[in-house]
Parts: sequence; C-alpha cells; structure tokens
Amino acid sequence: MSRPPVPPFTEESARIKVQAAEDAWNTCDPDKVALAYTEDSVWRNRGEFVTGRDEIRAFLRRKWDRELDYALRKELWAVLGDRIAVRFQYESRDAAGQWWRSYGNEQWEFDASGLMRRREASINDVRIEESQRRIFGPRGDDERGIDVLPLR
Repeated sequence: MSRPPVPPFTEESARIKVQAAEDAWNTCDPDKVALAYTEDSVWRNRGEFVTGRDEIRAFLRRKWDRELDYALRKELWAVLGDRIAVRFQYESRDAAGQWWRSYGNEQWEFDASGLMRRREASINDVRIEESQRRIFGPRGDDERGIDVLPLR
C-alpha cells in the first residue's frame, strides 16, 4: 500500500502530507486515520505508548469518545528527508461541557511508501471558555495553504 506523497519530502510535498493528516484526523474516524500508519507503527502520545494499527485504532476511539466536537489545525514546522515536524492546536469539549484547547508538536517518520512508521506527540491542554473558541470544524478552503495558528 502506498500513501503519497512519499519521501524524500520537499517543503511542498510535506505541506500536502500535513494537510492530508489534518483532514483525516478531523473525520474522527479511527479506521480511516489508522490506514496512514504502518502495521507496526510506534507512537508516543503524551505519556502513552502505542504500537501497531490495532492499538492506534483503539487509542483513537478512546480519544474521540472523550474529546467531543474535536477540531484540529496542523502546520508544517520542518522537513528533512523522511521526517516531518508539525505543530498543532485542536479544540474539544469534555462530557461535562468544558472546552479545551490543546497545543502540541509532533515528529513523524515515514517509510518509503509514505506510511508513518513513528509518531511522537507532546501536548498541553488549556481550559477555555466556549466564547474563546477559534477552531470550528475542518479547515475551510479559504484557510488552505496558509498558517493560521496564533500562539494564544
């Protein structure tokens, strides 16, 4: 199975890969998202370690069961060969109705077919009021191709 674009990445192809990842994660569909990773992909997400597509699917199901109305933005930070670094923000609410903005960085490593074999994510969560939200659903066409993540 191939998942273009494939390494070695240019800045342009890395931006395409980052947008594809954002689009997939915004579906909140664990089965669809898991297909972007190798069968033996290794993750660190915060303090949790996950290995393989089955564990990735289970992780994502748990994530989106508790992070309601999830909406994500990713931006390319750096690219080198088969590696891409991104920064991201997402917003979600918990079952009690509290809204959160999560800030993070990810380091990705890909195999020759364009599947991600390694993902390391560091994430911090900030409580926000609903009136402070700024990410509403998937990125609109007017936002594509531009960096839109303010620091606060």
